[in-house]
Amino acid sequence: MTYCVGLLLNEGMVLLSDTRTNAGLDNIAIYTKMFVFEEPGERVITIVTAGSLSVTQTTIARLREATEEPDASPDTSIMLAPTMLKVAEIVGDTLSVVRRAVDDKLAAMRQGASASMIVAGQRKGGAMRMFLVYPEGNFIEATEDTPFLQIGEHKYGKPILDRVVRPATSLADAQKAVLLSMDSTLRSNLSVGMPLDMAVIRADECKVAFRRRIEAGDADFAKMSAAWSKALRDSFAKVKI
Repeated sequence: MTYCVGLLLNEGMVLLSDTRTNAGLDNIAIYTKMFVFEEPGERVITIVTAGSLSVTQTTIARLREATEEPDASPDTSIMLAPTMLKVAEIVGDTLSVVRRAVDDKLAAMRQGASASMIVAGQRKGGAMRMFLVYPEGNFIEATEDTPFLQIGEHKYGKPILDRVVRPATSLADAQKAVLLSMDSTLRSNLSVGMPLDMAVIRADECKVAFRRRIEAGDADFAKMSAAWSKALRDSFAKVKI
């Protein structure tokens, strides 16, 4: 399994994903689940993925191939699509086709495959937008009321996002929020694991402003995790019933 989260804020967007892939208790591997398509200053699209690796890798590969085709068009290439809504439609259609194809191959073994994605980005002259794309290809969009989206093992890291994330949240605080959300998930679910990939996109820059991989044993992450645990214990001790 995995955990990925994306925040859509006034100042920009922050996305975070883990890299663990499980195929059984004794078969654990690391694969990136964050993919960036960009023409700096013109368009940036970041996709994070959860679910069947065969589905997600094939979908990303097909999206990349479509951008490189000589006859690529606004209907087939996410790098030519006129709006982020159209980008989400292309990603959804591609994911749906791949999922059905993989499902057909697994049907004889009475197995299935599923995957979901968060698609976030902006084109020059357009607004920042973020979508959660479901396995069937349909999607929902982040809004001012709910300025974050999650996929994978999302339940452990949701409470802090519900409490602290607002559209006016700064990018600095947003990075802290997603990392603490991930920290809660890492502590509660063994199917989510390090290293982590984080990307920050500032509003109207149309490029990834900052990208970081956080390895296991990262001193800054460990310090933040310890400080958060202490703050929770101290606050718990002060609560009266």
